[in-house]
Amino acid sequence: MTNMQFSQRLQPLQFNVFADMDKAKSLALAAGKDLIDLSLGSSDLPAEAHVIEAIAKSLHDPSTHGYLLFNGTRDFRQAAANWYEQKFGVKVDPETEVLPLIGSQEGTAHLPLALLNPGDFALLLDPGYPSHAGGVYLASGQIYPMPLKAENDFLPVFADIPAAVVEQSRMMVLSYPHNPTSAIAPLSFFKEAVAFCQEHNIALVHDFPYVDLVFAESENGEQSLTRSLAPSILQADPEKSVSIEFFTLSKSYNMGGFRIGYAIGNAQLIQALRQIKAAVDFNQYRGILNGAIAALTGPQAGVQSAVSTFRQRRDAFIDALHRIGWYVPMPKATMYIWAKLPAPWSQNSIQFCTQLVKQTGVAASPGAGFGKSGEGYVRFALVHEPRILETAVERISSFL
Repeated sequence: MTNMQFSQRLQPLQFNVFADMDKAKSLALAAGKDLIDLSLGSSDLPAEAHVIEAIAKSLHDPSTHGYLLFNGTRDFRQAAANWYEQKFGVKVDPETEVLPLIGSQEGTAHLPLALLNPGDFALLLDPGYPSHAGGVYLASGQIYPMPLKAENDFLPVFADIPAAVVEQSRMMVLSYPHNPTSAIAPLSFFKEAVAFCQEHNIALVHDFPYVDLVFAESENGEQSLTRSLAPSILQADPEKSVSIEFFTLSKSYNMGGFRIGYAIGNAQLIQALRQIKAAVDFNQYRGILNGAIAALTGPQAGVQSAVSTFRQRRDAFIDALHRIGWYVPMPKATMYIWAKLPAPWSQNSIQFCTQLVKQTGVAASPGAGFGKSGEGYVRFALVHEPRILETAVERISSFL
């Protein structure tokens, strides 16, 4: 085993913000610290009862116990297509434009294998979600990071991408509402992105897990249960000329552990991803798809309740930060707080997070772990009730 040789593509995967923070958290626990984990965006809220009931009922049906091939996912694909049409007014063909996924992360990790040859570029947000880069590395592609700056509302500037890079680019990955910055992209920006990708023959990929976690109000003063306040990329590209979008039920429906999502969009991109997926896995257990159908087609009050819960947590955390003199803008979406670090930590987010958890038991994610442009920031995930979040800020205050 000492002479075992491994692929070079593993080299860029060695640094992972979540794995490194897991190690720091373990050391804090071993030292007897009371851990308040704000480092991972895994919802602590439960899935709705009617979703669990649909899965539980399936368990006693032997016909659900075997392999599930693509044709067996038809009911789920139809439910996804109907959900999109209702939410965004976009017609979707469930046979050719929808593909079940093991969460949206599977889509962003596997699609580069279908699009990139070695050396091709992928245009990624910086900062951005780590799995977006991981999929490109696995496909032996190159990454061009598109910097996201506060003065540009955390939106990339396409005109800044060098012409030589654009010429070699085969895919662009966007994700709004954005993790980690919590920024929202307007439909006008998506139209600009579609036009850019059409002009340069680039596949436009939109990772869309936070579609419902938006804290704005609709015109009648209430959060809409059906229409989205965050635009879909397909609203900017209704013909699906270059676009594919990934949705997961992890955030809207608190089903992270069930690992269910789907790709929706350009039929050629769907078919290419389906070919990659066929070489890797069969589909999930049919009972999980039945639970997902219940989520998409059943009562949506649970979604509104989750949004309200995260809004309350956001308000409590921001208020507490302001009370200790750490002024952070109020985020309009997601379950995260993207906070600019105070001196002396302003260019050392990893050291800030490792020392914070070591001394106080409060775990957060360093901005540098999301890309070079994330340095100087820290991400807090609002995955505890307000009382615990306020306790976390008290500990942060003593640390600062």
